[in-house]
Amino acid sequence: MSQLLWGKPETLRALLCELVSWESRSLTLGERKFPYKVHEKLSELDYFKRNPAYLSIHEADLGRNFVNAFYKHHASKETVVLISHFDTVHTEEYGDLETLAFQPEELTKKLHDRKDDLPEEARIDLESGKYLFGRGTMDMKMGLALHMAIIEKASIEQWPINLLLLTVPDEEVNSTGMRAAVKELVTLRDEYDLSYKMFLNSEPSFSQKPGDERHYIYSGTLGKIMPAALFYGKETHVGEPFKGITANYIASFLTQLMEWNTLFRESDLGEETPLPVSLQQKDLKLHYSTQTPYRAAALYNVFIMKRSAAEIMDIFEQVAKEAAIKCNDSYKALCQREKIEGVAEVQVLRYEKLLSYAEGKLGGNFVEQIKSEVKGNMDLDERDKSLQIADKLMIQCPELAPAIVLMFAPPYYPAVNTSDDPLIIDSVKLIKKTASLFEEEVSQIHYFNGICDLSYVQYSDQSDGWTAFERNTPVWGDTYSIPFADMQRLQAPVLNIGPFGKDAHQRTERLHIDSAFIYTPVMLERLIKSMLKK
Repeated sequence: MSQLLWGKPETLRALLCELVSWESRSLTLGERKFPYKVHEKLSELDYFKRNPAYLSIHEADLGRNFVNAFYKHHASKETVVLISHFDTVHTEEYGDLETLAFQPEELTKKLHDRKDDLPEEARIDLESGKYLFGRGTMDMKMGLALHMAIIEKASIEQWPINLLLLTVPDEEVNSTGMRAAVKELVTLRDEYDLSYKMFLNSEPSFSQKPGDERHYIYSGTLGKIMPAALFYGKETHVGEPFKGITANYIASFLTQLMEWNTLFRESDLGEETPLPVSLQQKDLKLHYSTQTPYRAAALYNVFIMKRSAAEIMDIFEQVAKEAAIKCNDSYKALCQREKIEGVAEVQVLRYEKLLSYAEGKLGGNFVEQIKSEVKGNMDLDERDKSLQIADKLMIQCPELAPAIVLMFAPPYYPAVNTSDDPLIIDSVKLIKKTASLFEEEVSQIHYFNGICDLSYVQYSDQSDGWTAFERNTPVWGDTYSIPFADMQRLQAPVLNIGPFGKDAHQRTERLHIDSAFIYTPVMLERLIKSMLKK
């Protein structure tokens, strides 16, 4: 029998440090190179030397790719999909230690010279010797390392189950990698007549509050959707302010009503969604002048559990209409005070209505030309493109102003939860029992409290709730799409079991060493082996 390359805590730790050293910040050259390095690393395994066709690289977008590594047992159709992402957020917050952000061993040693500059909890953890610091150690290259070690061991011991390792780019921005991988998952299932048993992610376990040391596993993930608004007022010179109405004035009413609005709160299985907040609000003036800002935009973050895009748009429209009433009433009182006629009342319309109106007025070809010009601008991200398309259409239809145009901006993460699935119930019990062997406490959370690629499997909405997203997302079908139909074909329960860590996306990001290299590998192995008999 071949000797395991990554079967010991020290060799698994070395693998993690190597993966982290391959910097792969989102939308960088490193992210584009990373999958080829993973492919080369997995090619060292005897199994893939014998079966090179089962190790493959597939295109996502912008020169980025995802990797599939398929361990196939000849006597089994049942398959566990091991999902991870390899992109990380950026590293400016490390300051003069940024060059060490991707060298966990060196960074952890160096931080002892700077420990008095660390927050108290991070300093205590550093001094304990129980944590390894560095960008990507926690979120989430340890998850990938665990999956690589599992597929190695399964291939050598010939476990009678199939394992499909899937590691993708871009989870931290738009989840382009996972959305592209959905089609490949369907293709592989059909080609090899597979039965997907479980989608198993290994995003890290996050502490729920400062000082929280419990290890969590997740049987679902929160959804996220981003309602957006274009505010279009009436321009004027600052010397004649009553001849116009600023977009900033209009925007202030909606933002006040959207922030922490309990209409968007959902509860399920004893858990609640965080309340919405604004992610961005800006006017669209490109240069300073004494013309008032008559165009502005805002993005709002909304977490979801059970609601569809259609339901969120209905609530968003309800709140926007209330904001418009408040804005109009306030503006009307101002006009009465100043004894002026003022401009027209602010109306609320969805993007789909604006689009239909513009096509009727300008013709479909002209509208498509406007959209193409914006979508071809590589300096804009998907959110800016969405807002600019709506903006350019409104510029051609000023008779609709003043107005609040409602839309969605990417990304959209549907919520997923399979807590009541019998396999998940048994799996949670097993993981808790296994953790107790190490005198560790594991708690179940029903919804992972952050974005997660599991959102793109197990899609269960049987209505047409997603069509509200399609119709009201300006970049839909061109630079952004979601494979809803294929997602519905990937019906298997989801579970997230990863190592414990702290401070993801912060300069104090760190990984609990024993959790990563001792406890979690045993949990994952026992979990997969428990499915061999079921």
